[in-house]
Amino acid sequence: MTGPVVPSRGALRPVGPHQVRLTGGFWGRRQAVNGSATMEHSRTWVERVGWTGNFRNPGTDRRRGREFSDSEVYKLTEALCWESARPGGVRHDEALAELTALIAGAQDADGYLHTAYGRPGQPPRYGDMNFGHELYCAGHFFQAAVAGTRTGAAPGLLEIATRLADHICGVFADEGFCGHPEVETGLVELFRVTGERRYLDQAAKFVARRGQRTLPEHEFGWQYFQDAVPVRNGDVFHGHVVRALYLAAGAVAVAVETGDDELLQAVARQFDRTLARRTHLTGGMGSRHLDESYGEDFVLPPDRAYSETCAGVATIMLAQRLLLATGELRYGDIVDRVLHNVIATAIADDGRSFFYAHTLHQRVPAEPPRTDREQLRFSGGARAPWFEVSCCLNNIGRLIASLGTYLVTEDPGGVQLHQYAPMRVEAGGMVLDVDTDYPDAGVITVTVVDAPETPRTLTFRIPEWATGPESVYRRIFSPGEQIRLELPMRPRWTFPDPRADALRGCAAVEVGPIVMCAESIDQEDGVRLDELQVDTSVAPETGAVKGHRIHPADPGWPYQSHRTATERPDPVVVPLLPYHRWARRGPSTMRIWLPANPS
Repeated sequence: MTGPVVPSRGALRPVGPHQVRLTGGFWGRRQAVNGSATMEHSRTWVERVGWTGNFRNPGTDRRRGREFSDSEVYKLTEALCWESARPGGVRHDEALAELTALIAGAQDADGYLHTAYGRPGQPPRYGDMNFGHELYCAGHFFQAAVAGTRTGAAPGLLEIATRLADHICGVFADEGFCGHPEVETGLVELFRVTGERRYLDQAAKFVARRGQRTLPEHEFGWQYFQDAVPVRNGDVFHGHVVRALYLAAGAVAVAVETGDDELLQAVARQFDRTLARRTHLTGGMGSRHLDESYGEDFVLPPDRAYSETCAGVATIMLAQRLLLATGELRYGDIVDRVLHNVIATAIADDGRSFFYAHTLHQRVPAEPPRTDREQLRFSGGARAPWFEVSCCLNNIGRLIASLGTYLVTEDPGGVQLHQYAPMRVEAGGMVLDVDTDYPDAGVITVTVVDAPETPRTLTFRIPEWATGPESVYRRIFSPGEQIRLELPMRPRWTFPDPRADALRGCAAVEVGPIVMCAESIDQEDGVRLDELQVDTSVAPETGAVKGHRIHPADPGWPYQSHRTATERPDPVVVPLLPYHRWARRGPSTMRIWLPANPS
């Protein structure tokens, strides 16, 4: 049994979900909530809003949801497969059998599968390649079928998937591609399961066709659809963030399976520049709400951060593919950052509401969401039980259910620990117990439960903020032996690149991988977050920093020809909390980047 990504070549080998069992801690608790509460919540809502009903009655005028709602049923199906297979997971056999039958019943005789097109009274098949999302939905279904096959939880999905893939390979053999990438990744993984070369070849065609400006022109431009620049010629990710990241993940998969090192290096180059110039401190991506897109280099306004949850999931998926292909442990740093500051922030403690977008600066308290209907506005606001566009919840569901496969890799010589959590690991010929309170503390203790009587290598990723290369141990390990790693978890000031105009003059605080924030609920009575300045000459403490409360003048015009004096600032202590804990105690204001005292 193997996991979501199983390349035939690469520097490192992924582990299957059965090889890593989370035993508690930060992610163990969340995985347990995900497997029970979140998945049941999602099943209830996709039924309530009619998205599963679309498969029962395809082609009727009663279809519900947006044109891409089929993909949410597929992502939920994938999540249920991984959850059913993981050690200690909740079995969802009945739900998976029902979903398999529903999906099979909606498939046309020629293999086509989508509930919004091609039947009497519906738009024609493949009539809107910009926004139709037919191939996008197919890609998510392929990933669900791969999960069902590899885990054995839903083996009936594979026949449906191969019929659909054969149909797509026939229709798109010579031209065409989808405005929303995703089918590329799904086709490659389906190739890895079936060995059918035409699926890989079709994915490669889809990647190669982009960048010629062949899709219909749109007000958002060809960049939005990833059709402005050929993949191998780009220098940075641009346009719609999730589209860009899904395409990059698909391109890496194609490059690995075809031995196209030039394509692999092109994607890695673009990802590196995107991380260096177009990524928020949290690891989130996206600065434009109108088109859910990247801004230009260093356009990173905290109060306009989009940072969609799906973009966080896609970032992790891309980084993991690059990690496996290259063996460069530095890709684990961005996974660490996104997991703890986007994914952990998105989901409510009870697993039944979530953020779609992640602001870094909430200027006014968000209105409490309605709980009796889907929320229409999905670009900001509070965690909501469901959105009209609910792509994020099931994306979180499938990621967290398969999370063990992202924490550890192996190679013929041993085991690599990329992310730290309490877990039992069976990989690289060894059995290890990992004990840690990470990310709340920096001590990681590994106990060898079993190991061969030959030398093995145990590798720890050392995060960039901790300095130093990875820690590598190679020797004959003995059962009962312990290896202890201690990462420094002192709070530290972080300052923005001076080219980031929206952040100039501000500072933030980080502790290990955790980004801290100030939330209005914790401040002294009457103190507003926009009245605070922090003193960066004083080292931050674990849960607070020192600063001042300013008293600005309030004239009738917000601009002056000279600097206006303010009243003497009052010294204050500014309480901080992890960003992933904000907005859990009711409506509030919040900011990560805090104005610093002028020097």
